[in-house]
Amino acid sequence: MRCIGQSVLCRLRNWLFRIPVRCRELRGESGQALVELMFMIGVIGVPLLLVTTDLAFVVYGSIEISNAAHAGAMYGMTSATNASATSTITTAVENEASDFATANLTITPTTYYACSASEGGTQYTGTGSQVNSTALTNVSAVCPSGATNHYLEFVQVVVIGTLTPPFHCPGTPSSYSLKSTSVMEVEQ
Repeated sequence: MRCIGQSVLCRLRNWLFRIPVRCRELRGESGQALVELMFMIGVIGVPLLLVTTDLAFVVYGSIEISNAAHAGAMYGMTSATNASATSTITTAVENEASDFATANLTITPTTYYACSASEGGTQYTGTGSQVNSTALTNVSAVCPSGATNHYLEFVQVVVIGTLTPPFHCPGTPSSYSLKSTSVMEVEQ
């Protein structure tokens, strides 16, 4: 069919008659790998991207909790007065963990003592070579008066934070509990 004029109706009719010819040209397998790749990216790639983003939030939150515990212990180690000031240690931790809501943080600052055979504080006496933070809370029990050993004061800050990622991926927890502990010797 030939159209003498270039009317819109004539061009549309010519285009419609060419569709079956174009469909016959597409019957080969060229481009099928691209279609399969796009399908697999949609099925595997998007969930993998979401889980990776979820994991990135957990890693970032873990680093922030660790830094917050360290900041609290750093504040407490500056003096014996600061080591016993739990409210200011808690404030230092909250300031460092600014991406966490205060309700999502559990902060436990404690002080304890150890007895050292050297003034440098490297040889502990008592049970075992590690400091037992639950048993050594009384300095007179750790280092009796008149002993040749020296007592050492430590500050320990335990921070537990609950992290809820911005979106939930199936197969992953809806919230994560992150914990960090920092222990430092108090300067005398």
